[in-house]
Amino acid sequence: MKTIATIVGARPQFIKVAPVSRALAATGAIREVLIHTGQHFDADMSDVFFEELGIAKPDHHLAIHGGGHGAMTGAMLQKLEPLLEEVKPDRVLIYGDTNSTLAGALTAAKLHIPVAHVEAGLRSFNRAMPEEINRIVADQLSDLLFSSTDTATANLKREGVDEARIFQVGDVMYDAALQFSERARQQNSLQRFGVEPGNYALATIHRAENTDDPARLRNIVEALEEVAQTLPVILPLHPRTAGRMKTAGLAFSNVRTTTPLGYLDMVALESQAAVIATDSGGVQKEAFFYKVPCVTLRDETEWVELVELGWNRLASPSGGGLAQAVLQAIGSKGSSGQPYGDGRSASTIAEILGR
Repeated sequence: MKTIATIVGARPQFIKVAPVSRALAATGAIREVLIHTGQHFDADMSDVFFEELGIAKPDHHLAIHGGGHGAMTGAMLQKLEPLLEEVKPDRVLIYGDTNSTLAGALTAAKLHIPVAHVEAGLRSFNRAMPEEINRIVADQLSDLLFSSTDTATANLKREGVDEARIFQVGDVMYDAALQFSERARQQNSLQRFGVEPGNYALATIHRAENTDDPARLRNIVEALEEVAQTLPVILPLHPRTAGRMKTAGLAFSNVRTTTPLGYLDMVALESQAAVIATDSGGVQKEAFFYKVPCVTLRDETEWVELVELGWNRLASPSGGGLAQAVLQAIGSKGSSGQPYGDGRSASTIAEILGR
């Protein structure tokens, strides 16, 4: 039996791991050892995802969070190395583009353990983003690269990656959407916020490029306040965003803020919103899954196919017009397309890992 050490640490990774862990277990030939770095550590951003998505309790929890990128990644390396030497996995499995992803790839590579990367090949072509550095390094250190889209595959080929290492499997978040969307709709999320289906905006803000730039953050806050004068705006407030707003002397008056939400509540709100405004890659995709128009509050996006299909539009927080972009997106429709596979990405990944 093969042993796969899965390394995760942030809430988007918990969503992705749910269908893959289930598929790995279904093979009967793979033992998964789940390692949680602790990057996202509180109940709202960690525990609730494991409970709702039926993910087994992590075999190891490293409890590493806070600090700068160097301190966090260094602490992860320090704890992961002896742990992987103890577990002796046949392969390390990593997801996405977080510090946990980078630490997992680096540790495994230095111990000569093969690495598989889910969501390989994503590129924003903006190296000011820490996520861009993480994903580039992770791809270079991986010997199995599971790409989600034609664009991601083309990026890897352009960078000279051997085609034999690339497997375009689709997007595991689509698998999760298909598996959990009906349960999500049974939540009473909308009633709790006092909104009606199709008559509110949902927003999320967390990326450093927006939260750590006072001017961009102010533009976003003011824009969401303006939108809230036309229809209700619900914003699950990321802890970092809350902290940066406090430092910058910013506050919401009309926007309805809440603590970070679990997956089912979030999907319930996403799937019935009139429009979504976000800087999250995962939320961009989920908006598309539920055919809700999305405005990405960034200068670029890795998920270019969503812009090409017309379901997503970019609005830079460095300038004005954000509120207008969000309001104008309401009621818009994009073209049909299936860029993220057929909902069987997880089983394909499990089959490849089991070879």
